Amino acid sequence: MNPYVEAARPRTLPAAVAPVLVGTAAATRPLVTVSWLRFALALLVALALQVAVNYANDYFDGVKGVDTEARVGPRRAVAAGLIAPPAMKRAIVVALVVAALAGLVLAFLAGWVLVAVGGAGILAALGYSGGPKPYASAGLGEVFVFVFFGLVATIGSAYVQDGYVTAVVVLAAIPMGCLATALLVVNNLRDIPTDREAGKVTLAVRLGEARTRRLYVALVGLAYLVLLPLALMTAQTWLVLPLLSVPVLWPGVALVRHAAIGPRLVDALEATAKGQLAYAVLFAVALALATGVTSRTGALG
Repeated sequence: MNPYVEAARPRTLPAAVAPVLVGTAAATRPLVTVSWLRFALALLVALALQVAVNYANDYFDGVKGVDTEARVGPRRAVAAGLIAPPAMKRAIVVALVVAALAGLVLAFLAGWVLVAVGGAGILAALGYSGGPKPYASAGLGEVFVFVFFGLVATIGSAYVQDGYVTAVVVLAAIPMGCLATALLVVNNLRDIPTDREAGKVTLAVRLGEARTRRLYVALVGLAYLVLLPLALMTAQTWLVLPLLSVPVLWPGVALVRHAAIGPRLVDALEATAKGQLAYAVLFAVALALATGVTSRTGALG
């Protein structure tokens, strides 16, 4: 595999795709009137930011000596010598430039308030594992993921379609944030021993193994519980359709609950990513169906 593709961590990219799908479907306009150009631009911004964060994490953990041979999981490009640190820095810049350019076009089409949102996202991406006090090493990485790959990505994707935000969109953003955060939680659970040894104090290191496992289960559970008030508020039973994704997510839940820290948690990460994408696709279909039903009488939410 190309080292830059490998360093982009394809298994984590559903965290960028899922909220854009759901946010677009949660917009009040029927699916046939969606601006696919705005959808494509929003998706490009989300993917580019995700890749930039992954590259930055690879770079900073590599040069700081956090990634060692003892680390379990996919190899890191800088630590393994596949990509030189200066080349990885250039790759980070390229990913951020792609996100910025796509974001500027989107802001021109949908509103200049998006410039401020995009700027905050870029700064947050850089501060995740870089700078003198990276917040991923202060136990705040999960907050970043929940906010930017849950709330901001979902609400922003709906906003570029409608020009405003509804209560349905805000509620729909919560499970997207929960599942994206669950991806990070299982990743950090796997890395507790090596992160602790390297002095990287993630939330998982702070909480310890047992409470980190419970946090993962709580995040997945909340993603499904939110469906109930959403269905009741809109009177649209379509919105419980994501429950069909439980069998896809369940292997990840079972592994996180019972598997020892080690290679099995890599399987848990993959199962979580697949489950998140399955949830998002079903949720997007449900929202599109609900919007189609209500489009003749008024906006959903």
